[in-house]
Amino acid sequence: MTSYTTSSAKAEMSELRRLKSLLPPELQSWVTVEGTTEVNPPLVRCEEIGKDQVEIQIDLVKWDALAMDQRNLLFWHEVAHVQNDTIPKDGWEMAALAIGLGGAVGELWVHDGLLLVLALALCGVSGWRLYQKNNGDKQLKELVDADEKAIALATRFGYSLPNAYKSLGSALKTLIDTTPGKRQRSRYEARLSALKRSANKAKAKSKPSDEGGL
Repeated sequence: MTSYTTSSAKAEMSELRRLKSLLPPELQSWVTVEGTTEVNPPLVRCEEIGKDQVEIQIDLVKWDALAMDQRNLLFWHEVAHVQNDTIPKDGWEMAALAIGLGGAVGELWVHDGLLLVLALALCGVSGWRLYQKNNGDKQLKELVDADEKAIALATRFGYSLPNAYKSLGSALKTLIDTTPGKRQRSRYEARLSALKRSANKAKAKSKPSDEGGL
């Protein structure tokens, strides 16, 4: 049992080192890759852990079930979020909304008009940010943009364009088949549909140049 645990830990460390080597050089000094210890975490996600410091967190148990090409493209999808500056931020909006509402109630009680306006303004700003954060169309666009950049990163690391599309498409199909939650599964399905459209466009663009070379 001890031997198996040691072997498993070595395999996990080896995979984390491998993934770190897939970071673009310009990110290696401030982006880290770690296995998560949470209960029932997402497969992979990125999170700001300090000023100018980002951590990509992997559920290594689920991760191990994927083929290596699938892992690579899903990892580059998270790297793309870092590059696009679309990392989910801390939930300060909920705290600000609570403070604003509490302040508004308090100022109504003491009849201070200026502070009431300021409290309501804080509610408005935080409420708008919450709406933007939870806007489905905006979230999907960020995911699709990250997929596009993941494809570009894959070609930068030696993948052909068709193989990059094929690997990410295969990864998304696997996630669709293994994800029980309807909402998350529908996001994967939307990403796969967008990826297919993008692949068809890329294929159509390559045809004239291919024909010209014959």
